[in-house]
Amino acid sequence: MDLGRGVQLITYPDSLGGSLAALADVLDEELPGLFPGGVHVLPPFPSSGDRGFAPLTYDAIDPAFGTWADVRRIGERTPVVLDVMVNHVSARSAQFADFRARGPVSPWADLFITLDKVWPSGEPDPADLDRIFLRRARPWSTYPVGDPPAPTRVWTTFGREDPSEQVDLDVRSPRFRELVESWFARFTANGVRMVRLDAVGYLAKRPGTACFMVQPDTDGILAWLDGIAARHGITLLPEVHARPDVAAALSARGSWAYDFVLPYRVLEALLIGDARRLAGHLATRPARLVNTLDCHDGIPVKPDLDGLYDPADARSVVDTCLRRGGNLSRVVAREHQDGDGFDAHQIRGTFYSLLGCDDDGYVAARAIQLFAPGIPQVYYVGLLAGENDPAAVDRTGDGRAVNRHDYTRDEIRAARRRSVVQRLERLIRLRNAHPAFTGQFSAALAASGCLRLCWSAGEDLISLDVDVRRRDAVVELTGAGGGHETFVL
Repeated sequence: MDLGRGVQLITYPDSLGGSLAALADVLDEELPGLFPGGVHVLPPFPSSGDRGFAPLTYDAIDPAFGTWADVRRIGERTPVVLDVMVNHVSARSAQFADFRARGPVSPWADLFITLDKVWPSGEPDPADLDRIFLRRARPWSTYPVGDPPAPTRVWTTFGREDPSEQVDLDVRSPRFRELVESWFARFTANGVRMVRLDAVGYLAKRPGTACFMVQPDTDGILAWLDGIAARHGITLLPEVHARPDVAAALSARGSWAYDFVLPYRVLEALLIGDARRLAGHLATRPARLVNTLDCHDGIPVKPDLDGLYDPADARSVVDTCLRRGGNLSRVVAREHQDGDGFDAHQIRGTFYSLLGCDDDGYVAARAIQLFAPGIPQVYYVGLLAGENDPAAVDRTGDGRAVNRHDYTRDEIRAARRRSVVQRLERLIRLRNAHPAFTGQFSAALAASGCLRLCWSAGEDLISLDVDVRRRDAVVELTGAGGGHETFVL
């Protein structure tokens, strides 16, 4: 798989036409050759919640979406990327159901984290709780377990429900390791080429820590996962929301990682009209990164940019996004909020809407993303320059649904007739094809304040100049044969 070259698409299994089979048709008929880097299909497995992120099993594809044959069909055209929610499974999974029914005599009992595994007394230390990077009010849920049922507290990092639909797995358990090996074997048999390790940073739990990216535990876990992936011919993509030094460390060890700073930096530059911090980031970041602007969750702020944003600018960016119909997920633990109470974890909304539905600004933002080194990944709503979907938020009660509209084939065709989408498709094809993107990269801020991104490979040259105040983007390219072209995107 040409991981560093081709653009990837990320989509839900039913968001482009209603099923995996329809997605394959869309790739063939509407978007031929547009995503040679692969298609990241968000969890298509049977699930009890969180739109696929509470998996019951990895052995099957949810019949509502299709079958493994549909996954293989997509994989015949472009590499397939799937998720492993390595931190948790569904509370309705067969393994947790057996544990709830049989308690400590269940063969799966060791797979889950009861609180006595973390605090021997079974009672959490209040000081320890203050240090944990909480994703909900408390890091556990209480379930009736055993016969007769007894209230039992089990670690649950995620989940809007109480008790949670997502139950954490114990990475130290032999059962856990057997399961992961079986999941990867299943993926390989069905042509999956890359696996995103969702929430891998939460696997290690240790009292007195944030229970997030605990070291050296996490490095040991990743080394073990690397070994499994290598045996199955799979490339791993750890998903870690943390400061950029964590992504740099992952890149240094040979892993792919997400640049979760880039989306905010691009949004900030275009909203406040200043590209200085964006230019500095692009000039110093490692190359072995996956570059996004939008996704199924939101644009990261905290903790990804802790200590890196200007407080006044950050509040201005957030306020603008809220006025334009966005919403926020928030940091729960006070210890991880700013001293003045700033608690923006992620900004949720379509990138197009957050930029004020400005076509030029949107194409400029995508150009910056696609010119950054690494793997460009375009979210399906972003591909179609979709706008915020407040009705979906009202219908589901989930703020993330603002950027999760499901498109019919007619809606896809209508979106692709829009000029802004056609400009973006042209840009994607340029990123896929121009030989300069295999060469050397540089980023600088011109005296005019314009951002300048350049690639060179021998005599092949391509550059991008973006004026973030005027929101225009100009490409200049030179070919090995001496041809020269300059055009506005």
